[in-house]
Amino acid sequence: MRSFWRGQSAQRRQSLARGAAAFACGASLNLGFAPFQLWPIALIAPAALFALIRGLPPRRAGMTGAAFGIGLFAFGTYWLYTCLHVFGLVPVWLTLLLQTALVAAMCLYFAALCYLANRFWLKAGAMREWLVLPTLWVLLEWLRGWILSGFPWLSTGYALIDSPLSGWAPIFGVYAVTWAAVIVSAAINVAFMTAVPFSRRCVAALPVLFLFLVPMLLARHQWTHPVGSPIPVAAVQGAVPQDQKWQAESRDLTMERYMRLTDQAWGARLIVWPEAALPVLAPAIEDYLSNLKQQGRAHDADFAIGLVNYFPQTQQYFNGVLVLGEAGDAWYYKRHLVPFGEYFPVPAFIRSWLRLMSLPYADFTPGGAHQPTLSAAGQKLGLTICYEDAFGSQQLRVLRQATLLINVTNNAWYGDSTAPHQHLQIARMRALEAGRFLIRAANDGVTAVIDSRGKISARVPQFQQGVLRALVQPLSGVTPYARLGNYPVVMGSLCLLAIAFWRRRGLLRPESK
Repeated sequence: MRSFWRGQSAQRRQSLARGAAAFACGASLNLGFAPFQLWPIALIAPAALFALIRGLPPRRAGMTGAAFGIGLFAFGTYWLYTCLHVFGLVPVWLTLLLQTALVAAMCLYFAALCYLANRFWLKAGAMREWLVLPTLWVLLEWLRGWILSGFPWLSTGYALIDSPLSGWAPIFGVYAVTWAAVIVSAAINVAFMTAVPFSRRCVAALPVLFLFLVPMLLARHQWTHPVGSPIPVAAVQGAVPQDQKWQAESRDLTMERYMRLTDQAWGARLIVWPEAALPVLAPAIEDYLSNLKQQGRAHDADFAIGLVNYFPQTQQYFNGVLVLGEAGDAWYYKRHLVPFGEYFPVPAFIRSWLRLMSLPYADFTPGGAHQPTLSAAGQKLGLTICYEDAFGSQQLRVLRQATLLINVTNNAWYGDSTAPHQHLQIARMRALEAGRFLIRAANDGVTAVIDSRGKISARVPQFQQGVLRALVQPLSGVTPYARLGNYPVVMGSLCLLAIAFWRRRGLLRPESK
């Protein structure tokens, strides 16, 4: 290794060192997310990246940004190995290929950020530091959330859920939290630029104070208001191991387990079971569900149950939530499916290979984009299934009616990794953006009740059977984010970027004689 290092030119050694530093910064950013939740690192890591690319030619800046992205996602999505290979039975070589492809795709966003910044705004200055870098960061993070179905995991704003900057979420959403965080990162970067006069470096503290103080002041304002009295709810955590759940001999045991746990939940007006709680298709257990509903009526309880539904006439599978209640029985079907998990965008010959390898190959059918808001326990429910809660803007329509939010999920796919904790962090952001209580039922954790400020008010230990009981306050009204969505942040970013291009063009134009 030492001989290899000495054999490189000085410029090559400098590039390798810079790439290694960027990789380390990207990897360290994971410490800002759950379960570590060291949110100041989410401010320092971007500042370090901005310092590393300062003055670099565009191509080298892009490579440095790519190294940062590789560090972030290689360490931040390691749990895909457990999901795909350990529980999904995907061959090791294919698992590693899919993981590599995901990391390569994700690092391109950071490569693009650094390349564009140094291609068009190479010279250090207020416009580059305060306007261009934060704006590009936010826009590319937003694009990452929807291009090719979207992968908003590890978006910077989620790491700030326990910081004062989280107060921007009910106003303009998670991307506003990201924007505020990256501006603070820009201020940190400027503060350590020795070429900048000391007085100007001190001025950099002013926008930081503004970004921290404004949400703290706005926190006194209640965007939503109570509707009626608090109601008792219960979330059931069956803790069925993923590698046993779909085995034939586990079916009756699982069904008995959930019925037994439900006996501990009586007294709650609403009882929630996790995603695909029972390892069986809904049409095959009509008597079981009828019996459950009768018991619910005897105890004045309604249910929201995660189940897989099947229509034999059309041979369609749906990942759904069945609401059993006094108002009637109804289904919500998952709209945003996970590629390569719930549907397979591959040609027919690949499906044939998957079938031969005894791998999953059948697609779920997505639910309609405009499904009616379902009711239970006298409340309007804003329902999401698993990964759907990572796409906050897709839930905006229902927020104007919903008084409670419910997310059912099965994080058993990820084992004892960081993924369930990061997913819980995402759910907390959804509750904060909406100003609603959120009931979250997970198969093996993390089952929790989250209040309207994104704080966990109760939870069940991970990997343990249990019933979480809590009082939740139904809420009505809309936050600014629920009313406007991501439009203010996206349109504001585009306008600022246009101003930056206009200013650059003006600075480059020769003076008229």
